[in-house]
Amino acid sequence: MKAGIDMVKAAVAVLFAGLAMVGSAHAQAGSGHWDIGAYGNLYGAREYQVWVPADYNPQSPPLPLLLVLHGCVNGPNLMGEASGFNDVADTEGFIAVYPRQNVTANPARCWNWQLPINQARGSGEASILAGIVEAVKAGYNVDPRRVYVTGISAGGAMTSIMLACYSDVFAAGAVHSGGMYKGATTVSGSAYALLAGSIYSPDSNGRLAWQCSGSPSPRPLPVLVFHGSADATVNPLNGRQAVRQFLQTNDLADDGMDNDSVKYVPTSTVNAQVPDGRSYTVDNYAYGGKTLVQHYVVHGMGHAWSGSDSGLPFTDPKGPDATVITWLFLKDHLR
Repeated sequence: MKAGIDMVKAAVAVLFAGLAMVGSAHAQAGSGHWDIGAYGNLYGAREYQVWVPADYNPQSPPLPLLLVLHGCVNGPNLMGEASGFNDVADTEGFIAVYPRQNVTANPARCWNWQLPINQARGSGEASILAGIVEAVKAGYNVDPRRVYVTGISAGGAMTSIMLACYSDVFAAGAVHSGGMYKGATTVSGSAYALLAGSIYSPDSNGRLAWQCSGSPSPRPLPVLVFHGSADATVNPLNGRQAVRQFLQTNDLADDGMDNDSVKYVPTSTVNAQVPDGRSYTVDNYAYGGKTLVQHYVVHGMGHAWSGSDSGLPFTDPKGPDATVITWLFLKDHLR
């Protein structure tokens, strides 16, 4: 167990070192760049921004793609700056895609994760986001086996929908300060879920997520869940419910049966501390010798992107670096 933790720490150290080297080199070599796009279908249209990493070459081997879903009162530029995913994309070589919610669809620019039309495959905002992914795959050199999704807050809840209903598209995902699939199905229900957690059973919703899956054959789906223990905007219970929901979904996904082959019991737990920062707990749920679900709880952190030193609202520089941790979790999974 200690050897495994040391390996993770070493990987983080190497990636941080790479980011530092790239940061100094960018002044001479330049960084990646933004491209702007739009996609629409019968459910509406959304703009999106694509971060094309430094040294991107359409003739080189295809790159991974990361779909990043912002929270309320936010957008692609702020989400890119707050998370720092663009710097990691330049270093690691992946394409980051940031859709923008329309103010006409939601005055606060929240993704409408609580509406049933958006909780189904081929419907509503989920279909628009899936269409954006397909548009970027068609326009750039993307490895279809390495397509991932992450998001925070409303974007985190929307991430759960995309993972549930498009498991044939995404190899893995990360839910930050969000909730489980169908944690609410009405506007009033969403308000209650944010305050006190969902009224629905994660086990029942885990089956609903499996039923929404676009995969014709069983396939476990790796998921990372990140939450602050002092989150007063999205009750931390939502994070625990998301963990259990995806474990139930994976229990069905591994062999098509609800037989507790994937258990809601951590196979290991790690307690750690950011130097001069926050402590945190990581519960690991392994299956088949690999980590299938991972749950980070950052003690004392509110509703924030952990580890960001951007100074933007809803960020916390004292927590572990959620951006690096997310990418290290996602990058090794293939669909």
